[in-house]
Amino acid sequence: MVFEDKISEDKISEDKVSEQKVSEHNILVLDEHTLKDLEIFSTDTEDQTVFEFCNLARTDGGIQVLKRRMQQPWSDADCIRRTQGAVSFILSTRSAFDKLPSAFATGRAEYYAQEVMPIIAEENQLEFCLGAFGLWANHSSHYGSIVRGVQFTSGLIRTLRKFIVQPELGSAQGELAPLVNEMRELLEKPGILKVPDGEVGSWTFRILRLDQIFRLREKATMARLLRLVYEMDALVSMADITKQHGFVLPKIEEGPLSVHAEGLIHPFLDKPVANPVELDQTQRVLFLTGPNMAGKTTYLRAIATALYLGHLGMGVPASAMTFVPAERLFSSLSLSDDLRGGISYFRAEALRAKAVAQAIADGYRVVALMDEPFKGTNVKDALDASLAILERFATKPDCLFMFSSHLIELSEQLNNKDQIDCRYFEAGEGEGRLSFDYLLRQGVSNQRLGMRVLEEEGVFELLDRSARTNRPTSE
Repeated sequence: MVFEDKISEDKISEDKVSEQKVSEHNILVLDEHTLKDLEIFSTDTEDQTVFEFCNLARTDGGIQVLKRRMQQPWSDADCIRRTQGAVSFILSTRSAFDKLPSAFATGRAEYYAQEVMPIIAEENQLEFCLGAFGLWANHSSHYGSIVRGVQFTSGLIRTLRKFIVQPELGSAQGELAPLVNEMRELLEKPGILKVPDGEVGSWTFRILRLDQIFRLREKATMARLLRLVYEMDALVSMADITKQHGFVLPKIEEGPLSVHAEGLIHPFLDKPVANPVELDQTQRVLFLTGPNMAGKTTYLRAIATALYLGHLGMGVPASAMTFVPAERLFSSLSLSDDLRGGISYFRAEALRAKAVAQAIADGYRVVALMDEPFKGTNVKDALDASLAILERFATKPDCLFMFSSHLIELSEQLNNKDQIDCRYFEAGEGEGRLSFDYLLRQGVSNQRLGMRVLEEEGVFELLDRSARTNRPTSE
């Protein structure tokens, strides 16, 4: 009789895998700033993150797998299509996946597998019986835990048997197919076949033989079966979000980088206004203008979020979308200076542009979004820097760029306008306060509304009042 070590997550991850192989060559890379900009895993407010939005997984393991997927979106077209195939299959056979084990069942089985308890290693019948008697007589608390663990784990095996024999799973698609096939093979292993189809009861020798199977002979098999359940749970979550919000699976194409979408919205908005996006190698730069509050930043976030979800292999918030996968996704929607690090706001902007430039220089397929860059310097510098960056962006093949700005003078100085698609949002300037329809238009905005906004807020009226007149008099 020996004490079995706890199964670590590292050990489980080293087991044979049949999921799509993850490597740096097929992963879309988002740096920490972009993850924060798009609120993938964190937000400066109490609002929902994209991960929380997408998380409908039932099990703790499924939640961790979903997080791993969202940390490593695909950049390879075939990998994305295989995930889409799994999501599409789940949507068409959704009720079959209700038969996956519950969070309670997987949690109890995993806790039992990882608990440090004595185990009988002997195969010889006499030695096994002596060890069983010793464990029962001398380790009563451990024995009780073993009994419960064996009963829960046997129930998990029975649930998986019922799940895997469903006829619709015989035609599983995409990356789900190898997961289903592997689960079926693991359940046919000789040790697992010894698990009865009925209740195991409480007979000591039977319990401890099954314990020997679960925690010794087929330890890796059990860990892998749980992992397969978690992979499926994460895929079901992605499918459920796609269905729940009416998302569409985008078409994935090969060739030079491009993105085309109709009816694109940001999924977090209560009353979103849908807009298109059209970028490819004939017009690889979007130059976006318009007044504050008109929708520029929200539109950029919507594009980046849809691209991110599309690279995961799940549905996107649009009526239709086609794209060629990128390898690097950058956003520069919110920046700040670093007083302790001695980095000014403008240097932070320069470093952000440098990160994009480095990825381009390294030969990656880059999508970059920059929201009103170079605000940290004077207008002349901002104009020159923006012009220099835009004109260079326009010459970079197999990359796409979205650049919003208040510097409408840029449109008159751009030399290679054929590569730059100019679009704008506008504000309604009728009677009363400004209004916004958030609709994208062709061209460049010529609205200058700073003075009107200040007037609407009564700033000038307050400043023009006599301070002496309005000061309370003292008795």
